[in-house]
Amino acid sequence: MFRKIQSLLLGKTLKTTDLHGEKFSVLWGLPVLSSDAISSVAYASEEILLVLIPILGLAAYKPMLYVAIAITVLLLILVFSYRQTIDNYPHGGGSYIVASENLGKGAGLVAAASLTIDYMLTVAVSTCAGTAAITSAFPALLQHRTIITVAVIGILAIGNLRGMKDSAKLFGIPTYLFMFCIIAMIVTGIFKVVVLGETPAQAPTLKQTGESLGLVLFLKAFAAGCTALTGVEAVSDGIPNFRDPAQKNAKRVLGLLAVIVFIIFGGVSFLATMYKVSPRPDITVTAQIATQIFGSGSIMFYAVQATTAIILIMAANTAFADLPLLLSILAKDGYVPRQFASRGKRLGFSNGIVMLFLVASTLVIAVGADTHLLLPLYAVGVFMSFTLSQFGMFMKWYKSKEGKWKHKAAINGFGALVTAVTCVIIGSTKFIHGAWIIFLLIPFFVLVMTRVRRHYNKVRDNLKIDTDVSQLIKKCKVSNHIIVPIQTLNKSFIKSLNYALAIGDTIEVYHVSTNDEDTAKLQEKYNKLGVDIPLVIDHAPYRNVNETLLKYIDKKQSEFDSNETITIVMPQFVIRKWWHQTLHNQTSLFLRTAIMKRRNINIVTIPYIINE
Repeated sequence: MFRKIQSLLLGKTLKTTDLHGEKFSVLWGLPVLSSDAISSVAYASEEILLVLIPILGLAAYKPMLYVAIAITVLLLILVFSYRQTIDNYPHGGGSYIVASENLGKGAGLVAAASLTIDYMLTVAVSTCAGTAAITSAFPALLQHRTIITVAVIGILAIGNLRGMKDSAKLFGIPTYLFMFCIIAMIVTGIFKVVVLGETPAQAPTLKQTGESLGLVLFLKAFAAGCTALTGVEAVSDGIPNFRDPAQKNAKRVLGLLAVIVFIIFGGVSFLATMYKVSPRPDITVTAQIATQIFGSGSIMFYAVQATTAIILIMAANTAFADLPLLLSILAKDGYVPRQFASRGKRLGFSNGIVMLFLVASTLVIAVGADTHLLLPLYAVGVFMSFTLSQFGMFMKWYKSKEGKWKHKAAINGFGALVTAVTCVIIGSTKFIHGAWIIFLLIPFFVLVMTRVRRHYNKVRDNLKIDTDVSQLIKKCKVSNHIIVPIQTLNKSFIKSLNYALAIGDTIEVYHVSTNDEDTAKLQEKYNKLGVDIPLVIDHAPYRNVNETLLKYIDKKQSEFDSNETITIVMPQFVIRKWWHQTLHNQTSLFLRTAIMKRRNINIVTIPYIINE
């Protein structure tokens, strides 16, 4: 039954040779890997107004345009910089690979930790914002926003577990519909005011204040609006997900991304100033603009709200496409568990997808699906990774001095400077609002990754063969001494004893006695087996069965030379229902765990299945 449900949800298992057919073309790579940056315009303009309006009132709209222009310029700088990253690092990994190779592993791990945190927040923020768009159209659903958001993340996870090709088709079309609806809203809104001469309704709750735009206020608004730039690096991270020629296709997608964000973010910001909308807790800025342009009950209003909700949800898909790939690269380098490098049934990195679903869902539940509680944590990590990536590229050109290196170094150097300043601005302005958590999480993630790598290094050093392989094979016959522990004589023990007879030179059955009466009964039953195998009995007056057995094994080992080995044949019955395990003594499990820690002792577990 489980397999049928799994096959229905995820589809049939794909062969490894099918991987090429699962990769993105430009048409489908654009909506999947760019949806984060494209969708962030749905709330970036609102975040700018949330900073400016409480201070400036009606005077906030003109400065908002200046902030939007500054963010757009930064977008162009990032696009030019990441084109060079794509040219020089075709295997993906983005900031992690660039920083590791040019600035050292420490910088690379900081970039990886920053990106990992940002991708997790991307899923939580985007889906929360998508739910906000839904509840703006249907206010009755507001009280259920947490459940709706978690369900949406689950749908995204299932879609990505089906593989890249299926997820592109599933999530790509809504992204294009969003672009069409927003561009239609921008064109219609400007046409109605500029050509038809309509006068937008002035926001009734706003008043003209005597405050003016200062540098600190501008920087705060700039930091809030920089959420529009999250996801720009996703294209360079995900180069291996593109069809050949992968680098060319990735650069085309990056260029198209810049054009689309410029049009949509600039257009929505301009409409916000033209129609004098202000942030409200019950309805988004985009919804207010659509209401004034199309009417609250019109088809286009609901189309804008529906596609906005969907694109915000699709933005999370950028993280589902890129974070598992980043984790697979880190896993190959030994900084996260190796399981993240394994492809699943549909050739996606399924362990990374499942992990992202669990973490993002936990975040959503923790904040009650409130976007504004998560946004202060957002963008700090991504701009830190931007800075490390650009500075890494600058150092690459400076060290190699290949070709027109000065021109390239200037682009990446300027990009590093601008993103570093932006990172400081975002970190300082949002620090007390929650960004301090990110500054604690990044070093914690780096520490964890370093410890994981240290563990893998120790395992590798222990398993590594430093001498001539042929010298490790014992030329003479090795004597194998078998010990079969017994507590009670049953079918499980008989199966283990029969196996021991097939592999051993000398065999003994070992029993630890804690009760003389029970031991006598065991001896009587054992004698009826009619086997010429000694039953060794040790007494444990303190009932420390495991400890007594382990001492006996250690004693035996000390008596043997290099041509003799000890193998413990351990009976173990298997229960089909997991909860039944709690009803049984776990002595054999503890014994097996303890014996496995003894380096020169072999252990064989003989399963006996209990039918129910």
